[in-house]
Formats: sequence, structure tokens, C-alpha cells
Amino acid sequence: MSKTIALCMIVKNEEQFLRRCLDSVKDIVNQIVIVDTGSTDNTIYIAREYTSEVYSFEWINDFSAARNESIKYATTDYILIMDADEYLDTNSNLQKDIATERDWYFLKIHNVLSQGRQIAHIAVRLFANGKGLSFQNRLHEHLNILAEGKTYSNGLGESVLHHTGYTDEIMEGRDKKNRNLPLMLQEVEENPNAYNLFNMGRTYKWIEEYEKAIQYLQRAYPLSKNLTIMPDLLTNLAHCLSSLKREPEALKILNDAIILFPNETDLWHMQALLFLELGYFKDAINSFETCLKIGDQGITITEGNGGYMAHYRLAEVYEKTYRASESYEQIIETVRAKKSFMAGVSKYFQIVTMANIPLEEVYENFNQIYGISTVEELERLLEVLYVLRHPLLNRYLNEYEIKVEEKVSVIAVQYAKQYEKAKLLWIKMGYYAEENSEDILLLSLILKDMKLFGFAQPFLNLSIKEAKLLQNIILSEEIKNQKFSSHLESILMKMIEHLLVLQEYEIFQHVLNYVWVGSLDFKYDVIQKMVNFGFDEVAIDLLVELFETNPNNLKVIQLLGDVCFKLNYFEDTQLFYTKLLDLCPEYSSYERCYILSEKIDDHISASNIKQSIKQKFPLALWVLE
Repeated sequence: MSKTIALCMIVKNEEQFLRRCLDSVKDIVNQIVIVDTGSTDNTIYIAREYTSEVYSFEWINDFSAARNESIKYATTDYILIMDADEYLDTNSNLQKDIATERDWYFLKIHNVLSQGRQIAHIAVRLFANGKGLSFQNRLHEHLNILAEGKTYSNGLGESVLHHTGYTDEIMEGRDKKNRNLPLMLQEVEENPNAYNLFNMGRTYKWIEEYEKAIQYLQRAYPLSKNLTIMPDLLTNLAHCLSSLKREPEALKILNDAIILFPNETDLWHMQALLFLELGYFKDAINSFETCLKIGDQGITITEGNGGYMAHYRLAEVYEKTYRASESYEQIIETVRAKKSFMAGVSKYFQIVTMANIPLEEVYENFNQIYGISTVEELERLLEVLYVLRHPLLNRYLNEYEIKVEEKVSVIAVQYAKQYEKAKLLWIKMGYYAEENSEDILLLSLILKDMKLFGFAQPFLNLSIKEAKLLQNIILSEEIKNQKFSSHLESILMKMIEHLLVLQEYEIFQHVLNYVWVGSLDFKYDVIQKMVNFGFDEVAIDLLVELFETNPNNLKVIQLLGDVCFKLNYFEDTQLFYTKLLDLCPEYSSYERCYILSEKIDDHISASNIKQSIKQKFPLALWVLE
């Protein structure tokens, strides 16, 4: 015989979500109880469409009081707790969950975040009525399942609740940061238990007061050793330390944590990110690969950390270490695993562009990987291509006969290299926005057209001197005894990248003649961009020039060594890596030397370097294997 279930809710101004929530459970539960805490919209009227049991409760800054008010009206065997911005998954089976007749059950909560991501965790949302279970805590209220003198049986239900209340837009509208802090401060002062200290720490992390967050998380730690919050606590603590640029401390915590909790994907993923940040590339790769091996699992799990996000991060690691084919393989897996993850789609186009793969081949390969099947997928793709100013934007617009804003149409034509047509369209438009100023400047540079430059100039925030220097470059005029400002260098850097994407190499070479007027950092950044696009031989020549005048510049030495390694010039690589190690005996220098020693089969050097890493860098894990 099936058990009866009551849905008990507290609400306030939830007209936007309430119907979706109640529609998901109205045919599943036997009773619906809704307690309103002061709505001024249509919430109460919507609630009465579904139940006659709608009650009012004066808000006293205490969520547990409101929850307990709602459950006192339940007359069923079990009680289900939901918020209005949640809904029950269609595949859920509450009767199957309570068939074991436990006192309370964890249910899975999928929190929908912005940009299509999710964080999943478990929470007590289903429990037996009449067993003395009630809520405590003003904020982050929870059942008293650990009450002294009580022993309750429990289980893990398979039903899933989807929660949409944490998207950026909704969070901004509700201003939860300001609401939560005073309530939590009062609660933690009155009852400084593990959960309250933990939630206090998370609240301070939420509002980016990381020092205070760390204090509370550290206080919660010794009280949480046998609680399910421990992995999440350690992840939050590491995040706060990392945000304060205390990565080694964070990494030490995570290296210990994964031993205790080897199946918590979020811990492995956070560890991998810190390895990546510190330049521990071998360990970063190992940790991301572990994420893929164990998949999305854990008490709390951010969707994709054991899947598409791990692939995405591996693509970044391989890109940073000039392993182009492996980066390409990983980004393909990212797009296949999560088509709606547009950062992955964007990274795909960036990688194939830097590899100078012909457009037709890119087009055909991407269609096989992505496979547009809905209008939403096409819209997201067009948005990425527009932001990237990618040459394929025009092709997709034409193929699908999409009508877009005039400015988007002109951008599509321009980056399809139909420059004269784009010029006529810009002139025809007659109005311009700041977001298009650099597009028009680029076209003026390509066509050597000062009229277009006049259209762009008002939006570029140029000084008289900067404007004159840009004119000199556009008209191929000589620049004598001048220096570029950082603002002008930033503009030129964007022009250079666009020229490389468009494969306008002759114009790029023209602009490159002026690069030596810029600062050392500007010259380095331009050469780095050339390396990314595969112009390694030319880059080496320019780097050698920089090295001759800046023989102790670490960035120049490192990039020289990396490019030489990329081109299999191993004797030169050894020269530059050895100098790098002398000047900068940091972990990344040792790892580079080790990888070189392995590559040239110098096993003695590799062994010695590995021993040095083991002694000098205790956070490195791969040397322990």
C-alpha cells in the first residue's frame, strides 16, 4: 500500500516560478500546503489554483520558523520540501523512494547556473511525518536529524529536484547577499556548530570577503570530520585561499583531501586548476585525467568537472604547452559532450584558426562535431562567431537565410574578406557604435582608407599623438623618435590578431615593421601571438633580437626555449632552459628541463631533475610515482 505525501512550501513573490513548481508535483502528492510570508504579487492567487491550503505567516527573519509553520498542517505519512524556484524531474518516483519506509531521505538537487552549467548536491527533502523532525536555523535551515537522544533511519532517494534560483540574473534580482549576512551572523553567534560555521564561511565567500570566509571555514573544519559537508568545506577553503593568491596553501589542502576523498570530482578538479595556475602542467594533466576517469560524482558535484569541463581544461593545458594536436582532440571532446557550453565552441574555433586549417575544412568538421539541430543551437553558434569576428559567420547567415541587425551583417561581410562591400555598407549605415570602432579601424588599415579611420576615431579615445601615429601606420609613413602608449599598443594588438585570423599576412608584415617602436612587453606579446599562429621561425629571429638587448628577461628566455623545443632544436632549447633555471629556479623551469631530458633520452639528467623536484617542490605529485 502506497504512503501519502504532502508538499509543504514557504513562498514570497514567486509568481514567476510557482506554476512550474506545482505542475511538476500536483499529480504526485496527496496534499499541497503553501505558507506565504508576505507576497505583494500574484503568488497567493496562483497558489489557490492548486490548493485550498494557503496560509499566511508573518515573516520574522527565521526560515526554520516558517518551515515549521508549513509542516504543521501536513496530515500525510511523508512530507516533501520544495522551493518555488524548483521543480521535480519528470523521471522521479517518490513512492519508490519511500518504499523502504526510512525516517528521512536525501534527494538529489541539480542547481542550474548561468551559461548552462549545473552544480549537483544532495539534501534532506523527504521525511516521515509525526516522528519529531522539525527545522532549525534562521538561514540555511535544516532538519534536526542529529538531535541528541534520537536515532533516525535514512536513505538516498533517486528523485531529482531542479533548482533555477542561482542563475546570475535571479541572484541579482533577489539580492541574497545582503539578506543572508545579518541572518547568518545572528545564527552563528547563538549556535556555532559545524553547519553554521560552514555556511557562514560560504556566505563570506559569496560576497568575496575571503579572509573572513577562511576564518569560519577553519573553525568549522574540526567539527565536520564525520559530516557530509567536509569535501565541500575543503573545496571552498581552497577556493578562498586561491582567491587571495595563496595557491600553495590551497594546493596542500587539496593534495591531502584527495587521499581522504578519492571519489570527490570537485576536489580533483580544483586541485588540477591550482596545478595549472602554478605551472605544474604534468600534475594538472594527471588530475584532469583523473576527473575524466571517475566522472561526475561526489556529495557535491559541479556538472562537467568529470566530463566536458575536464576536456576543456586539458585543451587549455595542451595549448599552453604547444601540444596542438592534443589540444584539438580535447576541444572536440568538449564540444561533443556539451554543445550548449559555448566557451568550448569558442575555444574550438580559436584552436583551429591558430592551426591555420582551411575554412572549408573547419566548416565541414565543425558541422560533423556540432550538428545543428535546433534554432537555439544555431543562435548560440552565430553569437560565438560574431563575438570572435570569425570568417564563417557570413557563411552560416547566408546558408540559413538569417536576417540580422545591420551591424552584424556588415561584420559578417567584412570578416568574410569582402572588404570593398563592407566599406560601402559602413558608409551606407551612417551611424556607428563604440563596439564597432575597432572593426572599422581594421578595415581602414586593410584598405588604407582615411575616411573609414575618420568614422572610427571618435570612439577610440585617442590622444592627438596616438591618432597621428595610427595614421602613419595606415598610410605606411615613417615613424621617427616616437613611442607607443599602452592604449595604442592594446589597439594594435587587436588589429594584429585579426590580421592573423584573416590570413592577411602582407598587411601583418607591414604592421610588424612598426612593432619595434613599442615597449618590450608589446614586442613580446606580438611574438607570442605569432608563435600561437605557427610563425615559429620568424618568431625565433625576432626573439633573438630581443634576447640580445634583454639577455636576462625571463619571459624572452622561456619563450625562446619553448619555441626551440617545439621545432626540435634541442641543443638551443637546452641552452635557454639552463639559463632559465639559473635565473629562475622555480618549479616550471625544472619541469621544462625534465621534459627536455626525457625527449632527448638523457635519463641521467631526467632522474637528477626529478630528485631535485622531489626535494624542492613537495606539492608536486608526479615525482612520487
